[in-house]
Amino acid sequence: MAETTELKNIGLRGVKVADTRISDVDGEKGILIYRGFNVVELARASTYEEVSFLLFNDRLPTRQELQAFRQELVSERTVPGVVLEFMRMMPKSAHPMDVLQSAVPMLAPFDPQLHEETRDANYRKAVRLTAKMATLVAAWDRIRKGLEPVAPNPDLNHASDFLWMLTGNPPHPETAREFDICLILHAEHSFNASTFAGREVASTHAHMHASVAAALGALSGELHGGANSEVMRMLLAVKDAELAKAWVSEKLRKGGKVMGMGHAVYHTEDPRATILRGICERLADRTGDSRWCRLSKAIEQATREEFKKLRGKDIFPNVDFFSASVYHMMGIQTDLFTPVFAVSRISGWAAHIIEEKFAEAQPKAELYRPDSDYVGTYCGLEACEYIPVERRTT
Repeated sequence: MAETTELKNIGLRGVKVADTRISDVDGEKGILIYRGFNVVELARASTYEEVSFLLFNDRLPTRQELQAFRQELVSERTVPGVVLEFMRMMPKSAHPMDVLQSAVPMLAPFDPQLHEETRDANYRKAVRLTAKMATLVAAWDRIRKGLEPVAPNPDLNHASDFLWMLTGNPPHPETAREFDICLILHAEHSFNASTFAGREVASTHAHMHASVAAALGALSGELHGGANSEVMRMLLAVKDAELAKAWVSEKLRKGGKVMGMGHAVYHTEDPRATILRGICERLADRTGDSRWCRLSKAIEQATREEFKKLRGKDIFPNVDFFSASVYHMMGIQTDLFTPVFAVSRISGWAAHIIEEKFAEAQPKAELYRPDSDYVGTYCGLEACEYIPVERRTT
């Protein structure tokens, strides 16, 4: 008899649930591929707009196509006034991710192709959501501070425009380019929790906005998109690089975990973490504030040493680890880190939702409907006997 492999209760780790043409993660070698292109090369030479086009179209654009795509994004950045009015009615203490997850479905009725389920209509919806996600995040940050949202600047690229809408000031060119790289690095990562959530909802034939709202919900958790905010809170708690070793040792010896260290897929260094470490160092040099980068590297080193000592295994930083200090030095508030993740990942989500809807990598579209084993109790041979409430004594 063939041996049965137990796949339950492991968070689907290692379980193949679908084919995809969008990205590939080689956890052993530390390689991340977008549509056949290494993310390291894309981060070096490309832009977020070009990467989004690649994710949506399975190829790089020509010069003319890229220019047209940029203009399409620019033309779709403005958010309906009623959505901004909704934001103004929200408690100023509301978490940005809760506001964002509420605002995205509100965009749905304003999309002229909402219920058109052609490939082209979904592509247009993907472009609109990619353009508007940045505007929503920046607008809420200003509204909660009692400030008026800053209108999008059509002369700026996607990364620069987000920083402009966030602060009302033109960003430093080098900071804008580094933020652009951050968006590229966070744009896609195969079947992670939020992408799977979006695809699962899309498999029901729900529309693009509903699928993205589901992905946003999954991203908000601290074990996924919320991890970078948790990393920053950790840095603020440790405070000093000289205290890192003692803090890490105590944390791990008590069975705790160091946020941003380790990954469900990578067994070597996350290639995105390598790039973000370099950005962290450049920001520290340019701003003259090396505290956060030094602290991050001290915690990384201490965690690797202590983890090896306690468990005999190597552990490496993931994408969340250095993105925390990078965003902090860019002047982005800690609770905006996860929404900024969404500003980037929307293009990856949308690409996956389209692939799921139109079976672009598998024979046909299928509704996700996993099974489970019931481990509850029975009161009889087949089911419990229902006793009317007036006769129940316990």
